[in-house]
Amino acid sequence: MRARALVVAPLLALLASCGGGAQSSEPTGTVLDPPFEVSSTPLVDTDGAAFSLADDTDKDLTLVFFGYSNCPDICGQVMATLAGTLTRFEPEERERLDVVFVTTDPARDDEAATEAYVSAFDPTIIGLTGDLDDIVEVGESLAVGIDKGDKLPSGGYDVTHGTRVYAVDAADEAPMMWDHDVSQAQLARDVQTLLDEG
Repeated sequence: MRARALVVAPLLALLASCGGGAQSSEPTGTVLDPPFEVSSTPLVDTDGAAFSLADDTDKDLTLVFFGYSNCPDICGQVMATLAGTLTRFEPEERERLDVVFVTTDPARDDEAATEAYVSAFDPTIIGLTGDLDDIVEVGESLAVGIDKGDKLPSGGYDVTHGTRVYAVDAADEAPMMWDHDVSQAQLARDVQTLLDEG
């Protein structure tokens, strides 16, 4: 009986460290100190209107992700995480939060293609396209590298881009970012903390 108790105790400790116990107050995301200053260069929303990540994001917090609709793997995963994260908030909290997808492939992701892509995940997600040079400039302000790859045998091409999600606050600064493999629960917890700090 004592031997079993000695085995169970480490197991309980392991379960607690894997989420079975109290949650850590440490954020999952990377705190940016100093925060990135977001470029005010306007891009184009799915209605064809100018949209700046600095001037037109008027919510308390905006989550921003750069990707493209023909991305074979990570983009869809991150977009699903963002859409799922939105469902974790009550309506009054949800009103304080926006999600923005910026295409890194405007040659294929025009307004219509971008609208169809973001709507497939959540119709409230804002989709942006525009001139590639402008997208690169905005991306650089958040340390997002963007590069069109070589032509593939299929005739298409891949686009190299950053895979992180960025928080943009009301001061047009990015105080935190998350890797592409962040879970909905982790992202929601960090976002709630940022909203509470408001």
